[in-house]
Amino acid sequence: MTAMAHASWTDQIDAVLSTTSDLLFSWVLMWLLVGAGIFFTVRTRAVQLRHTNAIAASVAGSRDGRHGGITSFQAFAVGLACRVGTGNIVGVALALIMGGPGAVLWMWLVAILGTATAFSEATLAQLFKVRRADGTYRGGPAYYISRGLRLPILGAVFAIVFLIANGLVMPMVQANAITASLQGAGGISPSLGAVLVVVLTAPVLLGGLRAMARVAEYLAPLMALAYLVLVLAILLTHPVQAWEALRSIIEGAFGLRQGLGGLAGGVTAALLNGVRRGLFSNEAGLGGAACAAGSATVEHPVQQGFIQAFGVVVDTLFVCTATALAILVAGADVFEPGATAKETAGTLTQDAIAQLVGEWSRWPMALLVVVLAYTTIIGAFSYAQVCLDYLTDRPWVSRALQIGAVICAGIGSVQQLTTVWTLADVLLGVGAIINLAALVLLSRWVVGALRDWESRRGAPTSDGSRPAFSGDSEHLPSALPEGAWERPVIR
Repeated sequence: MTAMAHASWTDQIDAVLSTTSDLLFSWVLMWLLVGAGIFFTVRTRAVQLRHTNAIAASVAGSRDGRHGGITSFQAFAVGLACRVGTGNIVGVALALIMGGPGAVLWMWLVAILGTATAFSEATLAQLFKVRRADGTYRGGPAYYISRGLRLPILGAVFAIVFLIANGLVMPMVQANAITASLQGAGGISPSLGAVLVVVLTAPVLLGGLRAMARVAEYLAPLMALAYLVLVLAILLTHPVQAWEALRSIIEGAFGLRQGLGGLAGGVTAALLNGVRRGLFSNEAGLGGAACAAGSATVEHPVQQGFIQAFGVVVDTLFVCTATALAILVAGADVFEPGATAKETAGTLTQDAIAQLVGEWSRWPMALLVVVLAYTTIIGAFSYAQVCLDYLTDRPWVSRALQIGAVICAGIGSVQQLTTVWTLADVLLGVGAIINLAALVLLSRWVVGALRDWESRRGAPTSDGSRPAFSGDSEHLPSALPEGAWERPVIR
């Protein structure tokens, strides 16, 4: 009787969490994120389109010096590690199944809008960042909520929510994806997979933010690049199918050809599924990437905004598109709009690649999934570390979180904790709503920083350098609070 009562109680909790998660991610957040993208595109006068050259230049020079913090490129790589994950493979496959090829076009559209949101939250993270006693920087939603809105308690709520979701639950989720991939590709047992996960994650997570940044700096971009090169080779060797795939994306988005609808059918299904995948893949506005952005050392806050905006481009316009094209080029042998079951989403991309280049590719694709999940653990935990540093600077608490994350990764490797995962989704959704509200309320600071950068860009000093940004710039609504934004000390 007791066991039955316990089961009923847990089932009820799971049902409530599932309903809440579906509501948040299917409707509430979707429209809030789209609205935020439109708002910041208008507010910044389409910064993502006006300053494409500056975005490219910022990325090109982003590996120069850290001066106490982490480099701008390392912050970009940490954000990329979280953005480019299993969702780029499984999530895109599901979007195609549910919405048809047309979902890809709407995915592109929200990515373009999302670059403005990503730019804004990264710029705010830089504006309100603070220097720690060890010389490193911390910034992100908790900091600009506390210092910009002067709501430290709400900043603490955000920090706690993100700490739990990214620091404890996300390692479970991604570790489970690693062991599942290894088991599917080579029959490796979950127990052995758990040992592998712990061995790989422990040194990095226990090494602190700088160690995580160093690993992400190389691993995340290299794996994304390798994947893009593979798909590009497929497209070049299948030009006819590639052209047909592009046609199906355009025609499916606007209902111009029958038979291109997904399981839900029609233009509406393409729009909704494409929008959802684009929004939740690039993470613009969700608050996570801003945590990494605030830890970087740059001469001007806007520079990091440009770099994080580029992260959205890499994630959605490059990696997600690559997945979609690979599946569409493979054709009816692998994917047929309106007929392919959604249960196949987990292996659809691997099946498509194997169809196009051979069965030998299954192990490399499994390795790709493993590395993407691994880098996501690193990226997500770095967000949690930033949030913890906002709450306390006690070293033993930080060490406890690091050890807890490693233990959670081990547990997640061998067990599927569905309720815990759903709870993480709800927590991330709540955190995203708090962050989006803060972004809109602080938008004048973003506009002020952008105007400051634009005014300084064409006014070099006598020695040829650019005038430095200061916290009391005339373009800002007011002077930044004491302790926020410090110029890096160049040694």
